[in-house]
Amino acid sequence: MAIVLSLLSSLLWGASDFAGGLVSMRRPVLVVVGWSATFGVLLTTIAVVLSGGWHGPYGWLPWGMAAGCSGALGLICYYVALSTGTMGVVAPVTSLGVVVPVLVGILSGESPSPVTLGGIAVAVVGIVLTSGPEFSGAVGSARPVLVAAAAGLFFGIFFVLANNGADDSPVLTLWAMRVTIMTAFIVVALARRTTGALLPRDYLQILGISAADLGANLCFVVASTKGYVSITSVLSSLFPVVTVLLARVVLAERLRRIQVTGVAVTMVGVALISSG
Repeated sequence: MAIVLSLLSSLLWGASDFAGGLVSMRRPVLVVVGWSATFGVLLTTIAVVLSGGWHGPYGWLPWGMAAGCSGALGLICYYVALSTGTMGVVAPVTSLGVVVPVLVGILSGESPSPVTLGGIAVAVVGIVLTSGPEFSGAVGSARPVLVAAAAGLFFGIFFVLANNGADDSPVLTLWAMRVTIMTAFIVVALARRTTGALLPRDYLQILGISAADLGANLCFVVASTKGYVSITSVLSSLFPVVTVLLARVVLAERLRRIQVTGVAVTMVGVALISSG
């Protein structure tokens, strides 16, 4: 069950991130993330009410708030990278953040196999191959790759924090995450005296993004309570595969041969980690 839920979260995250990257090409990233969180609060509130309401123990609250901050920063960086760089390059770079929960799992007593440790090394090599042209200046700017790396770090931290909150309540952890992000969005909106001036179609698209992202989060936090976070977080980090495929099919993105090799090697590394 943990494996199925983790893979499902990857599918939903990949689709929502691709759509979020497209919307962020024409709308401010903060507006997209803020409205997504606002819709997320409405959806999670319904889920909380249906699942029994707010209750103690309240260990989920600080973890959920911290996960919300880390997740929001990760999304902001990721959407910026997706909207300014090549999706097929940005997505695999972001997946490197999975190293964070793997290391935390090891330090907390989990014992990954030699295959898992080898997979981490393979993934790093894949990232270097994928990002090489960007860093050398041969393909645009290195900025999207660096921002994507920052997104990966925040996502890795998010996995750890969300897993800890889910031990008390997966649904309430998600609610605390969305409320934290929405509150920050409201403060920024009041300071700027605008909520983004979106069109009706923008709201519908962001609602869809929010629903998919929420579903992915729910699948992950439930999966993390049923298996090692070092394993579930890796499987949930396969979302770049979906994003890369959508970018290839929808946007007809073309990658250099070394980048195609890098993407493949990165995904092999992630697969080795999960199989170990």
